[in-house]
This record gives sequence, C-alpha cells and structure tokens, in this order.
Amino acid sequence: MKPLPLAPRAVVFDCDGLLVDTEVCWTRAERRIFADHGHGFGPEQKALVIGGTLAAAGEAMAAYFGRPGDGPRLAGELLSLVRAELADGAQALPGARELLKACAAAVPVAVASNSPRELLDIALGTSGLSGFVPVSFAADEVAAPKPAPDLYLAACSALGADPGDAVAFEDSATGVAAARAAGMYVVTVPSLEHVALDHDWLAGTLFDTELALWASGLEPCAGR
Repeated sequence: MKPLPLAPRAVVFDCDGLLVDTEVCWTRAERRIFADHGHGFGPEQKALVIGGTLAAAGEAMAAYFGRPGDGPRLAGELLSLVRAELADGAQALPGARELLKACAAAVPVAVASNSPRELLDIALGTSGLSGFVPVSFAADEVAAPKPAPDLYLAACSALGADPGDAVAFEDSATGVAAARAAGMYVVTVPSLEHVALDHDWLAGTLFDTELALWASGLEPCAGR
C-alpha cells in the first residue's frame, strides 16, 4: 500500500456503505424487487446494483429480469422503497463520525455520493453526520455520476483543492473508478466481503487504528 498522505488539501467521502449504513436499506428494497419478479437476492445480485445510480440499478435489474425497457419504472420503484427505509433512520458506520471530525479539524471535507440529493440528505440527516459535512454533491447535480470523475472533481473544486492533492474514501468498484479517474489518492473500505477492490490504502473499517492516527496527525491547511 502507498503511504497515507500527511498533507492533503481536501478529503472527500462517499456516503452509502462508507459513512452511513444505508446498504441495509438498499438491500431490503432490492431484495423485495427481486422477489417480486421471482428471483432470489444474494451477493451476485447485490454486485449488479451496488455503487451505481438509481438509473443504473434500474437498468441492471431490467436486464437481469429479462425486461428491457423497464429500467426507469424499476428505478422509480427502488427510489420509493429506499426512501421509506431511510425515513426510519440510518446509522453512521463505526468510526465515521470520529474520522469525519478529525479530518474536518485540519482540512476541508466533503461528500460525493451517487445517490440523488433527496436520499443523500436523508441519509446524512438521520445518521447525525450532516453537521460534519458542510459540502456535499449528489448524482443528480453533475453531468455524469460515478464511475465518471465529475462528482469528485466538483467536490475538489468546491474545496479549493487539486484532485492530485486530495484523498477519496470509497467502498465500491464504481466509486473507486470515479476517484481514480479524478486523479485522487484512494482509501478503500469495501462494503462487500470477499470483493477485491483497487486501492492506495485498504482498510476493513473506518474505525481502523492507522486511519485514526493518520487523521489526528494531518497537517492543517492554511486558514484552518
């Protein structure tokens, strides 16, 4: 693994499955849709829809069900189900609050999520993390969502940082591809077990001791 940079100009986090345990909400919704179409739902099916946009998930399900053209309808159905799940509350993942707080004390931080703004705000709000993230970008606010680099480029621009001097935290192959395309250092914390993902630094959880030490020792940016 490459050494963690001690003087990044910004740190940008994914949200779903990385900061907030929304994947259980998404999984329950996805499992219901698969069941409604007569299919089981396991790791193989989850891998088809994780990390992408609602539209991409809808198209992936339509292809899997053999129902071309049903992508938009399935995406709308998924949105309604996930909205209801998130409204019941989503929990911050272990170490998320502590890591966000430590990073934000030294450098500008942001969230770059492939969720639409509506779901991103619910996830950050119900998990209690919104106060730690003054800047965030959602999939429906850029020209192209992940795996395109647009979300990360927008976040770095808003934070006044060159992507080459910024760190991205990701949990999925789609997100890692986006961060790589933006030219960022990538810390990967996989949300699916036994899935090998590209990374500069790999951790099993945000509660990782070395990550905590790194965040507490970050060199403050000018003016912070």
